[in-house]
Amino acid sequence: MLRVRFAPSPTGYLHIGSARTYIFNWFYARRHGGTVILRIDDTDLERNTPESLDSIFDGLRWLDLAWDELHRQSERLPLYRQMAEALLAKGAAYRDFTPAYDGAKERPYGDSAWLFDPMMRALPREESARRAAAGEPFVIRFRVPRDARESVQFRDAVFGESSKATADIEDFALLRSNGMPTYHLASCADDIDLRATHVIRGQDHLTNTFKHVLLFEAAGVPAPQFAHLPLLVAPDGAKLSKRRHGPVVSVTTYRDGGFLPHAFVNFLCLLGWSPKDDRERMSREELTEAFSFEGINRSNAVVNFTEQDPFDPKAVWLNAEHIRALPVEELAARLEPYLAAAGYGVERARLLAVTPLIRERIQTLRDAASAADFFFREELAPYDSAELVPQKGDAKLATAVLERALSLLARTDFNRQALEDALRAEAAAMGVKTGQMFQPIRVAVCGRKAAPPLFETLEVLGRETCLKRIGQAIRRLRS
Repeated sequence: MLRVRFAPSPTGYLHIGSARTYIFNWFYARRHGGTVILRIDDTDLERNTPESLDSIFDGLRWLDLAWDELHRQSERLPLYRQMAEALLAKGAAYRDFTPAYDGAKERPYGDSAWLFDPMMRALPREESARRAAAGEPFVIRFRVPRDARESVQFRDAVFGESSKATADIEDFALLRSNGMPTYHLASCADDIDLRATHVIRGQDHLTNTFKHVLLFEAAGVPAPQFAHLPLLVAPDGAKLSKRRHGPVVSVTTYRDGGFLPHAFVNFLCLLGWSPKDDRERMSREELTEAFSFEGINRSNAVVNFTEQDPFDPKAVWLNAEHIRALPVEELAARLEPYLAAAGYGVERARLLAVTPLIRERIQTLRDAASAADFFFREELAPYDSAELVPQKGDAKLATAVLERALSLLARTDFNRQALEDALRAEAAAMGVKTGQMFQPIRVAVCGRKAAPPLFETLEVLGRETCLKRIGQAIRRLRS
């Protein structure tokens, strides 16, 4: 069975580049009926934090793409030591007793590129064992087979054939002197033990893969299929960095900004991948069916943002498209927490009535608090009385319109069609354009000119609220 793994380190919040890697793993596995493994790479005890781990879980759960298995490297340390010892026993690794460089003395190999210490590499097994038994600290290093082969090759599903000379690969560490594994050892030992068939990860790991191929070969197991993904970069071409770009690269920034999880997943998929047709807004099922390595672009993908706006315009557009496609009941449920957070008491029936009116006017869920506030406030937010006066109109005309509307709405059936028929007829009777009739009413009941359709808005607000607000507007114009 196909098995993929996603292996984040809990040293910060969930990066959007890491989230995209998880998403690509998820869609590839689901398309082929495979298993998704979440492996927490938490052996770096000095940098790991509980807050970072919580952020990873929170971000992945928000994406709503569930994993099938969960493993933590901190609980698997005997496995790594066992593999290091096995490689040592077969001569594929050796102990290096060289003291750690502390910067206080000259480097033993000067400024030249370091590949290995010939004395340590050639140390007889008996002497190595004796020094280890005496308690002398050591690092276990992999013995790169420079004499037996000239290069390491593998085929990447995205970047094709890759090769590197063994003469350019250092004898990399497997086990540190404190007994903790390095990334190379732990990653490969887990991939073997967890039976990973595909390793889908960022392009920044491409150079590590030559070492990993050597480790798989030394362990006597076939290497998984590798697929390295192009990186996400900032508008200036710099790699997206938590340190440099801050919260803009965090998944939770988008979550808290009011993005739908499936819209955000859709956006991340289109960064460096294409379904090879003109589709952009795609459902989870469509993405699963379409995803393949062939659609991945080798070029880095740009995430567009500014200091003033952390959100990529494409992400915002896609989110708005997904919002409009949601059933009213589901969208209302998603809007409710944002309205409640803004301090509005929300009745379910009122929210279900309001949601269709603002669906076309919001781009994020968070926008609902400003787009629909007048539906839920007892008193309107302050607004400029001049907006009650239509263009090329005057305050006297606006006052007359509102007075006629006040009288008319007090006796008209309060449904959308009856309100429209009555107000249009009244505009004709007054000899004014419909815009001159409707704008003062819209501003009076909503507190702004830009608002949802007037007649549906009047119906949802109800007779009592509309009459109260129109009366207040008349008094403002007269004062």
